[in-house]
Amino acid sequence: MKHILLAEDDFDFGSILKQYLELHGYKVVWAKDGKEALEIFGQEQFDICVFDVMMPKMDGFTLAEKVIEIHPETPFVFLTAKKMKEDKIRGLKLGADDYIVKPFEADILVLRLQNILKRSQRTQVIKEEVLSIGDFKFDAVNHCLKLNEDRQKLTEKETILIQYLFDHKNTMIKRENLLKDVWGNDDFFSGRSMDVFISRLRKYFKKDSKIKIESVRGVGLTFQIE
Repeated sequence: MKHILLAEDDFDFGSILKQYLELHGYKVVWAKDGKEALEIFGQEQFDICVFDVMMPKMDGFTLAEKVIEIHPETPFVFLTAKKMKEDKIRGLKLGADDYIVKPFEADILVLRLQNILKRSQRTQVIKEEVLSIGDFKFDAVNHCLKLNEDRQKLTEKETILIQYLFDHKNTMIKRENLLKDVWGNDDFFSGRSMDVFISRLRKYFKKDSKIKIESVRGVGLTFQIE
């Protein structure tokens, strides 16, 4: 039974959503504001989080930032009534696995959660060894990237993406294949999310000139290691 942390301040909506998710076999802990959600997250382990953006005491974006500090491997989804481009970009930069605009059908959320969880299970790294990527040491099990004494903690999505790029190193990776294999689909949100994550990995790897992530316009990208 997958464990979900739901943070939603609308009592009626939150109650209905919790019941609906439980009917689909999930164990749901419902927090009524961001502060309560953070306290609960620090006490239990969750497979995925669903955060409303506009909440009292602590908004969903701030909550996600703090959750990432505690356990960056946990995937999360934003629920919001806001359609502003800036908010979606902020959610993408935080590493959200999805961004669902209200109003929406509850079964749509269930399907998206199922896809995220299945994708995480399907692509989750099970290799025990620490891989050498140029001068970096990539520890997939512990979700970190090391360069000498520097240690970069990775989110689950970053870990999966690095493993995928490494497995396809020095070859042309088609954009649609990367999106479907790592994000599950190639829609607009997934495409923007991928671009954000690729930019983040470029910053991580720029300390080693032997590693390059090169975009090929209209095709995809290459992960080159000399």
